[in-house]
Amino acid sequence: MTTIKTIGVLTSGGDAPGMNAAVRAVTRAGIAKGFKIKAIYRGYEGLIKGEIKEFTTENVSGIIDHGGTILRTARSERFTTEEGMAEAYKSLKKEEIDALVVIGGNGSLTGAMQFAQKYDIACIGLPGTIDNDLYGTDSTIGYDTTLNTIVECVDRIRDTATSHERIFFVEVMGRDAGFLAQNSAIASGAEAAIIPEDYTDVDQLEQFLTRGIRKSKKSCIVIVSESKKYGAMYYADRVKKEFPDYDVRVTILGHLQRGGSPSAYDRILASQTGYGAIEAIVQGQRNVMVGIRNNEVVYVPFAEAIRSDKPLNKKLIKILDDLSI
Repeated sequence: MTTIKTIGVLTSGGDAPGMNAAVRAVTRAGIAKGFKIKAIYRGYEGLIKGEIKEFTTENVSGIIDHGGTILRTARSERFTTEEGMAEAYKSLKKEEIDALVVIGGNGSLTGAMQFAQKYDIACIGLPGTIDNDLYGTDSTIGYDTTLNTIVECVDRIRDTATSHERIFFVEVMGRDAGFLAQNSAIASGAEAAIIPEDYTDVDQLEQFLTRGIRKSKKSCIVIVSESKKYGAMYYADRVKKEFPDYDVRVTILGHLQRGGSPSAYDRILASQTGYGAIEAIVQGQRNVMVGIRNNEVVYVPFAEAIRSDKPLNKKLIKILDDLSI
């Protein structure tokens, strides 16, 4: 591999609070280490089109507290093809970019891994996803902010649920992982969480409903992980049919979970991992995701980060169950 002089940075996939803090860290740490930094707009699609601009420290001034991503983001079907990757590599060669830092989730890091395998380009990934589903890191950039946003929303919903004695099914994001649903349920005092790791059946539904009545409380909050087949609407319809005496409502929080100023934790996490990405390049590492374990920076091979299932602490399910009696 040739000596690395110029590093490209992009954000890809779904936006996450803290992505700007990560871009800032990569840019400033890179410049401090003597590298030239080039920003790639609109993810892999922008890389294919050559939407690239050299960044200085001024370009990332005042963005650490901003949500979203100043680099914009996109999902690129073309990058999954050989032709698309070839065009992306041409753009890198034209801009004399020797290494690539990709900030994104499972799909984005999968693209980085495949790109690095096909071409002689050092790729480093940062875990930028609200889902917290990347293996090898205690938390992902954006997860903490999103968790706090959900809890704030549920706290407000509970006021109405209690006032009207209603059961609210609140659907949250998380893709195939239940971290957001499980932990927001504990933090907000919800009665139950329906997550991919522990799908609720009709007996469990009946259990928490009757338990709520025993507490002389006819209002309940149930947090549900999004699902094409078993989302909040599915469970609400089931309760309406099986327990017609209850007044049921559904709230789908949707994309408001992604926005907002990142929490202090996410800013620190983004700064640590962004700096760690530059350190990885200095050390000659490639094809790794930068994560945090026990407050220490770790380097996780792409294949391990994206292909291994991140385990949810099953004790949390028992904690929520017992604390909601």
